[in-house]
Amino acid sequence: MSDLAPILVDGTTYASYLFLVAVGLTLIYGVMNILNVAHGSLYALGAFTSAWAVGEYMNADYPVIGTYVLLLLAAVVVGLVMGLVLERGLLQWMYGRDEIVIVLVTYAAFLILEDVTKLVFGVQSYMPWQPRDLPGFVDIGDISFFTYDFGLMGLAAVVGLGVWFGINRTRPGKLLHVVIFDREIARALGVNVTRVFTVTFVVGAMLGALGGAVTAPMLSVVPGIGVEIIVLAFAVVVIGGLGSIEGAALGALFVGFGRVLAVKYMPELELFIVYGVMALVLILRPQGLFGRVETRKI
Repeated sequence: MSDLAPILVDGTTYASYLFLVAVGLTLIYGVMNILNVAHGSLYALGAFTSAWAVGEYMNADYPVIGTYVLLLLAAVVVGLVMGLVLERGLLQWMYGRDEIVIVLVTYAAFLILEDVTKLVFGVQSYMPWQPRDLPGFVDIGDISFFTYDFGLMGLAAVVGLGVWFGINRTRPGKLLHVVIFDREIARALGVNVTRVFTVTFVVGAMLGALGGAVTAPMLSVVPGIGVEIIVLAFAVVVIGGLGSIEGAALGALFVGFGRVLAVKYMPELELFIVYGVMALVLILRPQGLFGRVETRKI
């Protein structure tokens, strides 16, 4: 039990925050067929913005409970502003271009946003520990775990179920399926495809920023954190299947538990385990565990 509890809690916690980032990435790809490399910068901006906001808030000696509102508000503001800037200001001119060109454009946006983040927030590290510390600890056996981490697991579950329900059980979701299947048919049916793309990208951006905002209290927010997370998020969505919400959840669990087990038992193979699993999935099932063979018209 003393060995099992940390593995289960740490693996699920790690998988939860990876899922929050990956679900936004896979949503954007599933609807828009865009592999958004700049998603890592949205995560970083969410983390830096929330960390800065919490620091300023606590310096003013306000109640710690208010920091949770700041974390969510930071994610919404970053996702809304940067989502609109990237989609309306950049990506709308790229629709219909070769997918490789769009990937390169989002990679360029990623590099620019990384430097913008340094210009705005500096190169120092931030550690907004107060939101994680406030709820206290949960004891499992003789080991104490942050209660905040269990809240993160719950948030990931709510977000995942909410996105899945919105896509599969609501009228806007049904229209979204039409856009995914064939944009020309969607336009003929009167669907505003441009608006669908904008809303989808903004929601995906908010999810990426939310991943950064809620994990900021758990780690040191430093320049470059977007690089690691986008690589891991790609691994998650490739394992699960690009465009699949269920696949993103399963992929996050694979990566989360794989990395935790590697750190505990074979630390020298920490990254190899993650990318080894990804390579194995690509060999056996190139479209991912939940991915479907591409049949739609783009």
